[in-house]
Amino acid sequence: MNLTLSTDIDGTSTRLTVTGDLDYESTPALVSAASDVLAATTAVSDLRLDFAGLTFCDSAGLSGLLLVHRKTSAAGVQLHLDHRPAQLQRLLDITGVLEHLTTRPSREAASESRSV
Repeated sequence: MNLTLSTDIDGTSTRLTVTGDLDYESTPALVSAASDVLAATTAVSDLRLDFAGLTFCDSAGLSGLLLVHRKTSAAGVQLHLDHRPAQLQRLLDITGVLEHLTTRPSREAASESRSV
């Protein structure tokens, strides 16, 4: 798996482009990259994961996406799953987690998780 990081000009949206397989071996790199983005700045309001180049995603990859969601929600950052290939869309549909992953976090929930 390869990851490419880019930040929009206004600095509030960051895109991580994921290419290759998202599996047991590569998922920690995605989670780590997302964590680094969230730790680097408080100005980010949107984290966009671009999956146009994704070739495979297994249960470990799905677990990693849930971890990224937990981290973005705690930071009050909206997670977006852009350009989902059919096989990722099917995995998200079967497991029913797409809406959970992309629901905008409430400011109250983000505040509470930071104070714990």
